Amino acid sequence: MKKFTYRTKGTCSSQIELELDGNVVHNVKFTGGCDGNLKAIPKLVEGMTVEEIESRISGIHCGFKNTSCGDQLAKACRAALEQNA
Repeated sequence: MKKFTYRTKGTCSSQIELELDGNVVHNVKFTGGCDGNLKAIPKLVEGMTVEEIESRISGIHCGFKNTSCGDQLAKACRAALEQNA
């Protein structure tokens, strides 16, 4: 498993850490942001593929922002997968 760190853009959380085993995501951890939501999201996506995460949460907006922590997670997973290639 490879560990990746992603600096978020446009969200209350500032960073996402995750591990990839091939294209399967594990051990997601957010820094900052809404505590309850950012404890729930990692549990919901544990063991999902990058593609599954992208199809479910990519493009979600938070309030008037053009992104959300979920959307940033989808971007982080894609960036990690491409870096791992």
